[in-house]
Amino acid sequence: MIDHERLEQICREAGAMALRQWPGHGHALESWEKHPGSLVCAADLEVDAFLKRELAALLPAAGWLSEETVDHPERLARGLCWLVDPIDGTRDFIRGRKGWAVSVALVSAQRPLIGLLVAPARDEVWRAIAGQGAWRNGERLQASTRQQLPGARVPADSLPREDKDLVMVDKPNSIALRVALVASDEADLVATLRWGYEWDVAAAALIAREAGAAVTDAFGHPLVYNKRDPRAFGLLVSAPAIHPAAVERLAERAAEFGPRPA
Repeated sequence: MIDHERLEQICREAGAMALRQWPGHGHALESWEKHPGSLVCAADLEVDAFLKRELAALLPAAGWLSEETVDHPERLARGLCWLVDPIDGTRDFIRGRKGWAVSVALVSAQRPLIGLLVAPARDEVWRAIAGQGAWRNGERLQASTRQQLPGARVPADSLPREDKDLVMVDKPNSIALRVALVASDEADLVATLRWGYEWDVAAAALIAREAGAAVTDAFGHPLVYNKRDPRAFGLLVSAPAIHPAAVERLAERAAEFGPRPA
């Protein structure tokens, strides 16, 4: 159906394009706020345009949903759809930090088939194919197998009082990379209690799932993609054994900050 080698090449080229503008290499960068609290830079738009052109040529039948492109409902009528975040972790990108990645997923029937994360500042390429496993730089991934929630490693800058029994590890700004850390057994748990978008997590969620992690929304329900409203409330990715305890711990907060599923 798809040329996987060409897809990875396109994503690597997108990563190289971003890297050429990365301030971490001393480059000046134009950036601005799309709306309060949401940064975008010239590299976001350049990479987005490149991916839209090249992925459309690779698979003309697929729709398109991206953080940096105006959404069009015609994607809903297509069986396949690309979900793209040209630079996930823009804040780290603009600040010259390494915690950013190009995120590309191909979705069919609301489920991800292929996921790729290219993090050139970290020299990492993550990929997964549904039913076939996940890899980083060619090495097969095995997600965390932690059995107890207390002591779980969480990519975080700080922890609320009720979570002080968890252990903080390095936190990339990219939510996709944080999820990928569970896939590579460098973290045990990633949880958010806010509205997020499909393009932020589609690729990384498949990578984590194919590595053996449990992946749901904040309420413990499966994630679905290419919806009319491309948002979901919360994300919970963890070692399978601690997932029920994490859902239980977050339940009251999820009910307070987010909508209850119908």
